[in-house]
Amino acid sequence: MIDINQVKAFVQTKISAISAETFGWLSAVVLHASTLPSLMAVMAGLTDRLPGVDLVLLVWTGLTLLFIKAAIQKDMLNIVTIGVGFILQAVLMALIFFK
Repeated sequence: MIDINQVKAFVQTKISAISAETFGWLSAVVLHASTLPSLMAVMAGLTDRLPGVDLVLLVWTGLTLLFIKAAIQKDMLNIVTIGVGFILQAVLMALIFFK
């Protein structure tokens, strides 16, 4: 028979932790993706307008802070995700500027 208190305790301890980690990881992905549409449009020649410097600086500052947090917590998934995102964005910007 299923004990409702055990199910409740499981949901409160395990599921909430998984959801919090998932949302943290997704936030890093969404922040990286915020400048991708405009960078891809520039690369495809659809526009010549780059994203604003203020937007890029704010996004990269937020990602840097998330990276530092992940490094302190030794969260390898976020360290790798944010690191790969930085590399990909740097490559995209280099392709645009050194065309």
